[in-house]
Amino acid sequence: MKMSHDLEKKFSEQITLELTAEATYRQLAIEADEQSLTGIASWLRHQADEEVVHANKFIDHVVDRGNHAAIGTITPASIAPGLSVRAIFEAALAHEEKVSESIRELYRSAEKEGDFDSRPLLNWFVDEQIEEEATVSEIIDRITLIGEDGSGILRLDAELGERPAESTEDD
Repeated sequence: MKMSHDLEKKFSEQITLELTAEATYRQLAIEADEQSLTGIASWLRHQADEEVVHANKFIDHVVDRGNHAAIGTITPASIAPGLSVRAIFEAALAHEEKVSESIRELYRSAEKEGDFDSRPLLNWFVDEQIEEEATVSEIIDRITLIGEDGSGILRLDAELGERPAESTEDD
């Protein structure tokens, strides 16, 4: 069943936000790379790739419903050079929280319109965002424990660098 024009527009805005998250994670990866924290940079690039998967899920949903998905202007979060490791992950968490609220608003809009066909996708994203925020919060908690200890940061860098690569195509 085709969605309303208003809901189609809101889904397109979500697609743009997911791709903005992708660009934001890539910029944060650059900041980590500049500090020779290649494991953290790799983890952030994997997060960026995951955001593309998320955008693709929304695109597929819109197109499968007979609507037209559109990508708006992508403006990554403003990231100051020379961020600390903690600030990198705080910026990531702030963006995840923004995405979470946007998904909740999209859910509210779909419910208001009685668009039950979007529920499975939006339920998946609500669960996914809980996981995303929890993961980044846990990393920040660990950074708090580490403090300025270089060996602790290097250990975290090595651990985060072990994250396996994922495809940007949904399996």
